[in-house]
Amino acid sequence: MLKHHTLATLPCQQLHFTLSEWIQNNKLLNKSADYHQDLAERILSEGSRAREVTAHTTKANKKEVDIKLKERITDIQFHKKELEKQKEQCCKEEELLKMYKERVLCTMESLIQQALSIVKKCIILRGNRLGIDLVHDAVENSLYKEAQTIENAHKLLHNTLEQTNEQLRLLRSTKYFIEHDHRDKAAALIVDDHCSNLKETRLNLTFYQGKAQLDVSNITEEEWALFTTGNIERASKEIKNSYSLRSGIDMILKKINEELWELYYDTNHIFQQRIRETRDAKIKFENQLKETVQKANEMIRNITQIEKEITNKEAFLALAQKRILNRTQRPNIELCRDEVEIKLLAETEDLKDSITWLEQARSEAQASMRFLLKTQLQLEEEINIKTNTLKIDEVECMTLRQSMDYPIH
Repeated sequence: MLKHHTLATLPCQQLHFTLSEWIQNNKLLNKSADYHQDLAERILSEGSRAREVTAHTTKANKKEVDIKLKERITDIQFHKKELEKQKEQCCKEEELLKMYKERVLCTMESLIQQALSIVKKCIILRGNRLGIDLVHDAVENSLYKEAQTIENAHKLLHNTLEQTNEQLRLLRSTKYFIEHDHRDKAAALIVDDHCSNLKETRLNLTFYQGKAQLDVSNITEEEWALFTTGNIERASKEIKNSYSLRSGIDMILKKINEELWELYYDTNHIFQQRIRETRDAKIKFENQLKETVQKANEMIRNITQIEKEITNKEAFLALAQKRILNRTQRPNIELCRDEVEIKLLAETEDLKDSITWLEQARSEAQASMRFLLKTQLQLEEEINIKTNTLKIDEVECMTLRQSMDYPIH
């Protein structure tokens, strides 16, 4: 029967505590509750104070950071504007210096291609003078001096051009560093401006999860300020140097212009003086030639007249000699030295003396004629030489020199 019925089991007998344990447990529990309640009260008080203090500290720190950010932004903006000013000044000075460089290049080209070329052509042309006119005169000295002065001016301008190129390089270098610094300032301004506008209430703010150190700055604020100040001071220095160089170029160009024009007018004056001397000499030779030709013509007439007179005297001598010869035919006592004989013999001697004198006069006249003809040829040759010299100096050289110009401004 028991097989068909469920058996009821009795629970295990639980452990029983004593009354004193029960009382002690209650006391301990109450005491523990009081302690934890007091502890919770202190923690609540400390938490409240911590919240108040940290809230104040956080706000104060944020406010101070915001102020520092604004100050930093103001400093960056100030330096950025100063860099912009210096960059603008550098650009202006670079453009001005480029213009001065162009002036120097144009002046150098003008001196060599135009002025020096003309002076050398004049020297070459004057080498085509003939005879005694191929003389080392004051004009030649002045032309060589002018050529040397032009070459010296060209060398001076070449050195100035090298200084200008170097100053342009320094300006470009300075401008590069200023632009680089300006870009950095602009980027830093964007970053700090963005940081200044960030609020703690933004939803996309997260804690930094990276492993790299957040504080990577290794440059002090003083170094930062000195770097930018150095760039500004360097730019200011190069701008001043460029201005001084431009002033120097103005002075050099002015001095070169004055010296070359003064030498140009001096050379022209010496040219004109030499041309006048040559023309006066030519006129004098022409007058001499005219007188020489006139004397030669007179001498030709004189020789003709002397020869005619010699012929006439020879006829008289022949007559006298014929008479003497005929009178030798007188017979006997009639062949006496009478007055006629004596007179005929005297006439013969006088005629011989006259012919000798006339022949001597003719010889002298013929010699003089030869000298006159030689002088005439020399004068004609000298006139041709002077004509050639005047053509070279007055027509060719002075025409060339009229086209000379020193476009130095």
